[in-house]
Amino acid sequence: MKTIIRFRRLTVLTISLLFVGVSCSDKFLELSPTDSLADAQVSTKAGIDGLLIGTYSAINGVFGNRFESPNHWVTGSIVGGEANKGTDAGDYSTINPYQRYENDPTNGDLNALWQARYEGISRANKVLNALAASTEVSTADAAIIAGQARLLRGHFYFDLKQHFNSVPVFDETVLPTEVVLVPNTPDVWPFIEADFQFAYDNLPAVTGAGRVNKWAAAAYMAKTKLFQQKFGEAKTWFDDVIANGVTSNGLKYALLDNIADIYNAENDNHAEAVMDVESANNTGSVNNANWFDDLNYPYNTGPDGPGNCCGFFQPSFEMANSYRTTPAGLPLLDKSYNLPANAVKNDFGLESSDPFTLDAGPLDPRIDFAIGRRGIQYLDWIPHPGKAWIRSQPYAGPYSPKKYIYYKSQENSLTDGSSWTRGYSLMNYTIIRYADVLLMAAEAEIEAGSLEQARTYVNLVRARAANSQYWVSNDGGATPAANYVIAEYPPSQFADKASATTAVRFERKLELSGEGFRFFDLVRWGIAASELNAYLAYESQFLVTKFGGASFQAGKREYFPIPQVQIDIQGDVLTQNPGY
Repeated sequence: MKTIIRFRRLTVLTISLLFVGVSCSDKFLELSPTDSLADAQVSTKAGIDGLLIGTYSAINGVFGNRFESPNHWVTGSIVGGEANKGTDAGDYSTINPYQRYENDPTNGDLNALWQARYEGISRANKVLNALAASTEVSTADAAIIAGQARLLRGHFYFDLKQHFNSVPVFDETVLPTEVVLVPNTPDVWPFIEADFQFAYDNLPAVTGAGRVNKWAAAAYMAKTKLFQQKFGEAKTWFDDVIANGVTSNGLKYALLDNIADIYNAENDNHAEAVMDVESANNTGSVNNANWFDDLNYPYNTGPDGPGNCCGFFQPSFEMANSYRTTPAGLPLLDKSYNLPANAVKNDFGLESSDPFTLDAGPLDPRIDFAIGRRGIQYLDWIPHPGKAWIRSQPYAGPYSPKKYIYYKSQENSLTDGSSWTRGYSLMNYTIIRYADVLLMAAEAEIEAGSLEQARTYVNLVRARAANSQYWVSNDGGATPAANYVIAEYPPSQFADKASATTAVRFERKLELSGEGFRFFDLVRWGIAASELNAYLAYESQFLVTKFGGASFQAGKREYFPIPQVQIDIQGDVLTQNPGY
């Protein structure tokens, strides 16, 4: 059995089918693998570009497990406390341990994530090997193709690093028979940096929609430096991106005027998209659309709402409360938003037929771009009806996700309804967007630049949120649906490093909620244990059966365990992460 598993591992990591001694004749060994291409087919530019497109497709997942998704709705957002699993306890129950920080190395979903990222790496390596063997691709074209492959490979390794910390690292020169002999190591950053540097040096600014460009490489390099706390180097890269960066279709990077446009398929390939995943329909597979979000629509909406299912990924009480502001429009950075007097009013425990009055207190308008709550218009569907769209309030709370949800007007034109649910959106998913860049740049400025420049970057993001208020109205016009109050930070908030840091970190929480960054931010800031244990303590007051007794263990839970099946496959070449 172990031989078969090892054989599968080689397939995943090398896209090379190596036949073991099970054939009755030598003729069998001469047959080409059914999913392989002959060398002649991949020696041309078109052939190698086909391999590269396969590498791009791996960003969206490979094997159909939702943990492979680029939005990290489980490992980034749920584990980061922005949302809980949602639905009920019995539905997709293997996620349950993640929201309680009790997952172990035998979980198959985590293994799917590991496999999918290494499949992407092997596809990138296949492109690079094909280029090296080809005599039909010009030097200029080869550099551009290799730059894309190496940026994508760097992306896959970055994702593995932030999830597992210590992983096997190898490039295209490692033979298939040697891959399973490569041990894991935490020393991954130099390899990632080399890939992003090569991509930056060799890619043009304009590569066409759906292709990565040199500025995506620069932004990813800046992020890589930031994760290593190389703040001065990160600042240099961020400065370059902010001053000169353009999208792959040539638009100067900029914040969109309206937040809603970020999450609207009609506006794909916009000026805020630094790096994204392209979606498509009518391709014969819903995996080319946002298949990974098919569970994450409000529950049982019928024709009045998106999807046919399922009620997963429900925003947390704590996340909703975070959007409370002072009467002057500033966040409650002292975390008093969870006090009973400040907590956002919701319909928890109420039937949809019961009377309900909306919260009248001051709120950051981004709450209603990120969270579906009763009484507020849900895109162009209907006002959220409350419990009627929630599978189990006692288990998962009163809220629904709202980002990256398709509009009623887009059904059957910008959705793929060919599978079990009608709700596969064709919206591009943005891996890095410009607001994210500005807020990361603000972090670098605090540590290695100007506190005032950090304030400028944060206030750009807040000003855009203020200008987007009219999009959240219940009358289709400019009348706000709630008491939206948001203001820019005054100089006093950025008078010292500590207060500036508090503001920037909280701004990331508000701006990027539900987009899969939160857990990884908390870990790199070194505050995961304190933040997440406070979150659990608060949330367990309402969702007792889900969170009661749960805790985040410092020194262990900052990284996920190496999947046990991978340790077994490689014959104990891999070392398990501490505590597992």
